[in-house]
Amino acid sequence: MNYELLCNKVISIVKLTGNFIRKEAMQFDAQKIEYKGLNDMVSYVDKTAEQKLVQNLEKLIPDAGFITEEKTISRIGKTFTWIIDPLDGTTNFIHGIPTYGISVALYEDGVPVIGVVYELNRGEMFYSHKGGLAFMNKKEIKVSTNPDLKSSLLATGFPYYQFDKQPQYLKLLTEMMQKSHGVRRIGAAAIDLVYTACGRFDAFFEYNLQQWDFAAGCFIVQQAGGEVYDFSGGNEYFTKREILATNGKLTAEMLTAIKQYF
Repeated sequence: MNYELLCNKVISIVKLTGNFIRKEAMQFDAQKIEYKGLNDMVSYVDKTAEQKLVQNLEKLIPDAGFITEEKTISRIGKTFTWIIDPLDGTTNFIHGIPTYGISVALYEDGVPVIGVVYELNRGEMFYSHKGGLAFMNKKEIKVSTNPDLKSSLLATGFPYYQFDKQPQYLKLLTEMMQKSHGVRRIGAAAIDLVYTACGRFDAFFEYNLQQWDFAAGCFIVQQAGGEVYDFSGGNEYFTKREILATNGKLTAEMLTAIKQYF
């Protein structure tokens, strides 16, 4: 498998789908949203974008499986699996807040080999492939070198359903706010992760995520020299759906704080 060539083809497919989303953003009617659950919104833009991605990605690896947010397709692959979020940051998109994007990851035998995240409003394409480096618009990216929390800017996400862990999360958030330059909540985990990969954020933490939220972003962080863990400091973040992504230098300090509450 030529991962570099395949990654470039994925980038082209993602760009085409991004053009569709940009066009729809200019004329989007918020009255057309649907609710999948409490505060969990979807629109025809999400569904159509996912269909476009699937139709084109199928051509690259015909027997690959798919895990997709909008479930326009669900198929188990023997070796390869695409994990897709066609519009990460749907709530931002619906409200006209310009931070959202597309996330596509390819896993081979359960291991990530390609990650692509496209932030549409700034036109920033983040990507990496197995055996390669991490890039943003053809420029190599690396995680930050900030050595501690007191010199760092953090990112997180707020729970919008299943609020049972909210009390301890708020305690953790309070501690992180007091010990760092601040905590930002953009509203799109895939974007938070690639911003960590390129050093804009020094770390990102969030729980109750879905695979399509972080499959590509976590891989890009690791390829950019960062580290990704679950809240226990293990590597079961994919199944536990809790993410701590750091530049490596903040890992011990952040895990110490997180373990007090989770």
